[in-house]
Amino acid sequence: MLRPGHGLILAVIGLLTFGVVMVNSAGLGIGGDRGIEIRDVLLGRPVLFAGLALGMLLLGSSIRMDRLYLARGIKSPALWITLVSFGLLGLVYVPALGHEVNGALRWLKVGPVTFQPSEFAKWGVLLVVAWHAARRAGAMGRTFTGFLPPMILIGGLCALIAIEDLGTAVLIFGVCVMVLWAAGCRWWQVGSLIPLGAAGFLAAVIHSPYRIARLESYMNPYADPQGIGYHVIQSMASVSGGGLTGRGLGNSVHKFGYLPESTTDFIFAIICEELGLFGALMVVALYGVLLLSGLAIVRRLAHPFPKVFCLGVLFMIACQALINIAVVTGAVPAKGIALPLVSSGGSGWLLTSLAIGMMVSIDRQLAREEAAETERDETRFSSASGAGGPAAGGVALGGRGPGEWQPG
Repeated sequence: MLRPGHGLILAVIGLLTFGVVMVNSAGLGIGGDRGIEIRDVLLGRPVLFAGLALGMLLLGSSIRMDRLYLARGIKSPALWITLVSFGLLGLVYVPALGHEVNGALRWLKVGPVTFQPSEFAKWGVLLVVAWHAARRAGAMGRTFTGFLPPMILIGGLCALIAIEDLGTAVLIFGVCVMVLWAAGCRWWQVGSLIPLGAAGFLAAVIHSPYRIARLESYMNPYADPQGIGYHVIQSMASVSGGGLTGRGLGNSVHKFGYLPESTTDFIFAIICEELGLFGALMVVALYGVLLLSGLAIVRRLAHPFPKVFCLGVLFMIACQALINIAVVTGAVPAKGIALPLVSSGGSGWLLTSLAIGMMVSIDRQLAREEAAETERDETRFSSASGAGGPAAGGVALGGRGPGEWQPG
């Protein structure tokens, strides 16, 4: 029988497959000594990272989330995630380690390995917020003990990220605020962040001329079609050029030097151009399967740690995909937000798959609990009918028993 965790796995495999195919297609060029061959695809970077991402999915599904939650002191995951996140974000400014791409200093490079620290911070902070919400269950509405501690962490991380990547900082901040509200924070506490967030956003935009240019291109891209409006115009032309059925796989015109970042931030435009509306809807449907499967897990959880973490992962994926598609179609100003598990990326694919794998682990723990409850009910029935022994003990995922999620 298929479980929600199986739906998550199938959705990840489907999205990664789309990613491998479309990244290779969008990366085609003109000229060269020979055409692309199947071995170029199978031995290429997208296939390598897709395989590693599936490995991270498997690794995440093997993590015992109850043990992660119960770890305390020096072993606390919240402590180490906080320290490592700030450390990695600071290392990008070390000349020997920081790696600049397109004028943005967002990557660490050690030898041939390039890593984006904001990806670690993005998923790690969800674990910290979930850990705090579980430790302060019932008291999240209190300002000084429930609301402020995670907000100080979130604000500090987002401030560091916003220096080079405002879009990712806004995404993390918005998702974390939604997660805190879902965990029990009050409306007025969440509302109090609006002026602060707006002021920080405005300061970041005014400080950087290129961000002002992005807003101007959003308001009227045709005012400067060869300058600030070029990117969004080419993206919308690529989307509209596909029609219902598309030009055919590999037959995009705009990827040949017309649409910048065609394998990363704007890969959805190439999907629309080559596969048409039907191809775009297939991608959206895969995200729908992922989100519905995740919600099916959340609905059956009662313990705040797995519940808040799963909600955070789902919010993050949904918001990231929605923002990317909105940018590609010109609905919002351009931001450097990738399409999860589809846009070309290394650290993004790996850490997103790891987070989803941890949700699969939670679903497996639910399966163990349900099996234990069924065995316990059968034992009780046998005992009541005079055919069995004492009732069996239960497992506590979801807060219904004394076991996994309670300190020993």
